[in-house]
Amino acid sequence: MFDTNNLLISDTNHTSKNVALANPQVFSFFKAPVKNTIPSKEITILETYQLIKSNRYQRQTEILRQIIDIKKARSYKATNFDYVTFSGTFTSRRNDGLIKHSGLITIDFDHLADVKELKTALLADKQFSTDLLFRSPGGFGLKWIVTIDLDEYTHLQYFSGIEKYIKKAYDLSIDSSGKDLARACFLPYDSEVYINPKYIQA
Repeated sequence: MFDTNNLLISDTNHTSKNVALANPQVFSFFKAPVKNTIPSKEITILETYQLIKSNRYQRQTEILRQIIDIKKARSYKATNFDYVTFSGTFTSRRNDGLIKHSGLITIDFDHLADVKELKTALLADKQFSTDLLFRSPGGFGLKWIVTIDLDEYTHLQYFSGIEKYIKKAYDLSIDSSGKDLARACFLPYDSEVYINPKYIQA
């Protein structure tokens, strides 16, 4: 049985070792709608950060956050937002379509009482060094991207360990979709998106 304590060893930033930026992690980028399961290109953390920070998705994000009806909001999001599969490159968006794992995992927080408070806490977390962190398209959640070391544990084992850690440290539950290798992560507009400085070229 996987023991969470084995994952969270005393060596801080254990799951986010420095990346060789000459060969950065890449993952698949998909054009809207979400029914499109064939990727259009490969993309990096830095390129994703630049998209989210730019005004490319500003109009869609503003419209989505004005939709009150939950079903209509989900439909609009699924139709109008490009998305990525942070955990790897794929021939098509399904787990058996995986070409190569990126070494990244997406932790999804929904329906937060205070988004800014959790964002501050995650950036200060001693166990995990954040690679990318941004507000969800709907505005009430966070997408937290961290590096995992697949030489130590599997994607699913990491998800399970992180899930238990978040519950213990923050008394919060995370979206179970993070265990899915091919999970779609929609790209919103967030002028305050955080990227780890190691990805910014001097």
